[in-house]
Amino acid sequence: MLKGIQLSLMIGPIVPIPASKVVIDHLVNIEVTVRDEGSSVFQLSFSLDKKSPLQILFLLSSGQPLLFMRVIIIVVLSGKSDVIMDGVITHHELKPGSNGSPSTLTITGEDVSALMNQQDFSGFPFPATPAEGRVALMLAKYAVLGIVPLIVPSILIDVPLPTGRIPSQRGTDLAYIKALADRVGYVFYIDSGPKPGLNVAYWGPKIKVGVPQPSLNIDMDAHTNVESISFQFDNQKNKIPTVFIYNEITKVVIPIPIPPITPLNPPLGLIPPLPTSIADLQPVRDDLSKRSIPQAIMIGLASAAQWADAVTGSGELDVLRYGRVLKARKLVGIRGAGPAFNGLYYVTSITHKIKRGEYKQSFELSRNGIISTVPKVMP
Repeated sequence: MLKGIQLSLMIGPIVPIPASKVVIDHLVNIEVTVRDEGSSVFQLSFSLDKKSPLQILFLLSSGQPLLFMRVIIIVVLSGKSDVIMDGVITHHELKPGSNGSPSTLTITGEDVSALMNQQDFSGFPFPATPAEGRVALMLAKYAVLGIVPLIVPSILIDVPLPTGRIPSQRGTDLAYIKALADRVGYVFYIDSGPKPGLNVAYWGPKIKVGVPQPSLNIDMDAHTNVESISFQFDNQKNKIPTVFIYNEITKVVIPIPIPPITPLNPPLGLIPPLPTSIADLQPVRDDLSKRSIPQAIMIGLASAAQWADAVTGSGELDVLRYGRVLKARKLVGIRGAGPAFNGLYYVTSITHKIKRGEYKQSFELSRNGIISTVPKVMP
């Protein structure tokens, strides 16, 4: 596609194989969106003539989703390969051409977590099994898809006695895993890679630490590697996340303000929006009042991380000029945006936009306040 960049596309049921040259020749556009929470999605667009074998793909499905047709998209840049999507097709659309122009087949899909959302297992019992064990058992069903669980035990490890109660599943595997994560302030997502056919299923707290990716440079002559970027500072993010504890002895409700920063979610900005009144106390959740104070605070700390994103940024870059693939759920440095917005950010979303002769990424960033907490970022 571009000098120095290679694209690999694999398609097939359960175990995909490299796409044929015919398929690659008709592929005109790829768009993949990866967010720090929820499912990742992709869209492939093919230009077809009336004799194209890809027409058969549409006819065989009779307009129904090819849910078990798996798609893996790999980008190789400077010898390093990145699996940017491993998913399944959920929807496709054929738009016939007119006046001799080719038709357009658009395939839409989600990451492999879509397969966890097909069967309702409500009522399935998990005797004497904590939430972490239930997540592991549900994910074990999908090992054949190359899903490797990465589960971080929570502060709320609760092993129910079978003589007291037996927890049972509610809804699909995906819905129940997300509900268990939300109960302790965790997130759940599928991270494609690191090798084709492998996926990491992460169940744990949102982590905003680690080695930053190479910086995004703005208006720095030859070092500029961002085509556009803008920042916003939201003063309304000045609420104080608070846990309310009910003391059964004194019958008094005790408010405990929770800092929206933790060792896993450190402050990246020095000056967050400041609260102005007692009315800025906002409950983190409405189900913590009867828990023990340590449990409520730990769950509140995990849930309050989302309150800290007062500064957001969005923009677009050319991957060839940036020199690598920017990834979501990691840190990245910003240079050249001025003292208020320079520094480290957490990448909340990445959209890959690939077509012949072009590979661009649009991105979204966030952090807790203006003015960086680090004196400078790595180039």
